[in-house]
Amino acid sequence: MSNQKKYWPLVLGVAIAAGIFIGGKLDFTDSPDRLFSTNSKKDKLNRLIDYIEYDYVDDVNTDSIVDVTVNGILDNLDPHSVYIPKADMARVTEEMKGDFVGIGVSFYTYKDTIAVIRAIENGPSAKAGIKGGDRIIMANSDSLFGTHLKDGEIIKKLKGAINSKVKLKVYRRGEPKLLNFTVKRGKIPIKSVDAAYMLTEKLGYIKVNRFAESTYKEFKSGIEKLEILGATEIALDLRDNPGGFLGVAEQIVDEFLEDDKLILFTKNKRGDIEKSYATIKGDFEDGKVYVLIDENSASASEIVAGALQDNDKGTIVGRRSYGKGLVQREMDLGDGSAVRLTVSRYYTPTGRSIQRPYTNGNRDYYDEYFDRLDSGELLDPEKIKVDDSLKFTTPEGKVVYGGGGIIPDVFVPIDNSMQNETLSFLLRRGFFGNFVFEELEKDRHLHDNASRQVFIDSFEVGSDLVFAFQDYLNLRTESKVTFVAYHEEVKQYIKATLADQLFGAGAFEEVYNQNDIMIDEVIKLSDGK
Repeated sequence: MSNQKKYWPLVLGVAIAAGIFIGGKLDFTDSPDRLFSTNSKKDKLNRLIDYIEYDYVDDVNTDSIVDVTVNGILDNLDPHSVYIPKADMARVTEEMKGDFVGIGVSFYTYKDTIAVIRAIENGPSAKAGIKGGDRIIMANSDSLFGTHLKDGEIIKKLKGAINSKVKLKVYRRGEPKLLNFTVKRGKIPIKSVDAAYMLTEKLGYIKVNRFAESTYKEFKSGIEKLEILGATEIALDLRDNPGGFLGVAEQIVDEFLEDDKLILFTKNKRGDIEKSYATIKGDFEDGKVYVLIDENSASASEIVAGALQDNDKGTIVGRRSYGKGLVQREMDLGDGSAVRLTVSRYYTPTGRSIQRPYTNGNRDYYDEYFDRLDSGELLDPEKIKVDDSLKFTTPEGKVVYGGGGIIPDVFVPIDNSMQNETLSFLLRRGFFGNFVFEELEKDRHLHDNASRQVFIDSFEVGSDLVFAFQDYLNLRTESKVTFVAYHEEVKQYIKATLADQLFGAGAFEEVYNQNDIMIDEVIKLSDGK
């Protein structure tokens, strides 16, 4: 189950939730004597909290005080050492694990009812016969309609233990009575590879949205599919990818680098250095690779781009990346919450750190996107500030810089039409998805015989749908919306969202990418132009 498709986190703060994690975890409950040896400073904090709990004049939630205290401590370290409260831990863990147990539907609340957008392919609900447009009215004896229900409550009712069964009552338009389904809950993947398809006869495309536990397996499957289709070159799209597991990034780099090439090294406060090298496992070492990055490509994404760039492998295309060169380890605090603490820095093979400065505090750090925008860097590569003292040279003599992200080999300016803030906001908030769902509801059989590829290549969205979308928004928002300047872009968004709801599995990207100037640039490079 997922709510609406989320896409393009425009503000750079996206990286705070992901970062780079090393594989191991520390559990503070395992060795408290070692990790929490008593001293007066720690005693002071404990005594203060106890004092407030027992003697303060009003009732106080001391759990919230602890949360504030922990966050205050971490705020004085670096922007990527973060506290994960107990309430958020399950969601964060699922995202990084790459799956959860559920019934396998994408839905949204439509007129106080759970409306299925699409049953996930080969998932439990799809196997049981649930379709897009169905309304789930009841789960076992619990009703799932009415204004009192929140999405979080609904998800709890539909989730459960793996292989457990849930009886659903479903309304389907055209059926005289409610339909009964018994769905066996199963593992539902949270996809980290959005799409894998061919751009040209020789150039394959693969989009990775984060580096979760399941990412390498998905990536490997996508690469194998593209090779079967004839790919001898790969466009690896890491735009808007906030990072994830360090080991997964290393596995993906290994697919492209020859044996024994240095991928990266890490250094901790004690000066201990750990190096990671490519192995014999790589299956795409002889093929060309183009890595697409932008200002939201962070941490593990930068490891991939930096390792390939420093080894003179492939071409980095796009704009300067985020600039995160810190590595975190997750530590369980024993009450269901955790801390992700920065424990080392990583360095690319030439020895450069791409971590940008954070000495001016977290606010300035996360507002750097606007500094880049104001300076003109997102439109003109000459505006990128570099520090000559952080200049490095690759084995083949290419000059690269540390100190604040990966600077691409081939610059592509930001596309202010397709990356319009208003359109991105409408997509992220689900307005496009909800509108398209309601349009499909008018005639669910209209696209029954539609071929995925014919739809992607030939289907045209009429201007009437753009005007209908304007009316839809103006009924639901306080501002007056018009798309005079972005008429064609709105058509593209609507078509991509239609493709996603009809076909899933990368159809959104195939449509949206048709007008992507960075992908156009990669195709030109592949063709030798």
